[in-house]
Amino acid sequence: MPQPTTPHHRLRAAVFSPLSENGKADQVEDRLLQGIIAGILSDGDRLPRETELATSLGVATVTAREALVGLRARGLLATRRGRDGGSFITVRPEDRLRLVAERLNHLSRVELRDTAIHYSAIASTAAGLAARFADVNDVALLRSLLAGDSWMHATGNFLLELAALSQSARLTREYVRLHAEFGMLLLGAEHDHALGAEVLGCCERIASAIEAGDGTQARELTDGYVAQLLDWLIREHSALAARSSP
Repeated sequence: MPQPTTPHHRLRAAVFSPLSENGKADQVEDRLLQGIIAGILSDGDRLPRETELATSLGVATVTAREALVGLRARGLLATRRGRDGGSFITVRPEDRLRLVAERLNHLSRVELRDTAIHYSAIASTAAGLAARFADVNDVALLRSLLAGDSWMHATGNFLLELAALSQSARLTREYVRLHAEFGMLLLGAEHDHALGAEVLGCCERIASAIEAGDGTQARELTDGYVAQLLDWLIREHSALAARSSP
């Protein structure tokens, strides 16, 4: 079976990868919700049929069906009948921002830091391995990804490609999963151009370290990249808490 090759395909594959044993309907719903919030599943996207969805996630068909009922109740899924029918994602940009704010507001600072530590450990390990294995063409590809219109998409794709350069399928899968979980919380930062300039510059320095074969510096810079994003999340978390206080 061919492996996903583009950053978006890798993320989409992660959304539909098997859950842990005894996956429940709320876990299936949350996995799909993560994909929606992160923009991996977009407005108008058709989901696999219930039986296919259940098989890919490793759950019973009735479990997948129950999860889809939950998404319909949230107004995030519509079912159409007929030859071209199926279950389609229905989400507006403002819906995604609201869902991110709700999720961020329900996390504690301890949970945020714990997620960031895990994310940083995987990403920095991938960066160190990329410095060992990447060639000049790989580095050129990394730099080309930083030229995207959106700094969030550009840096996200950069780190996804960096993970693939680790040459570890297991590490790459774990990074993709964490990227969807951690990255979706940053949706509100998309228009923070100062933060964008900082992290783009950090990614450029990571590319230079990889080009030089300096795994230690690549790891340290990647840790710094995640720390910058965590600082923004902590500030946003505090602002949300202040706005929701009576």
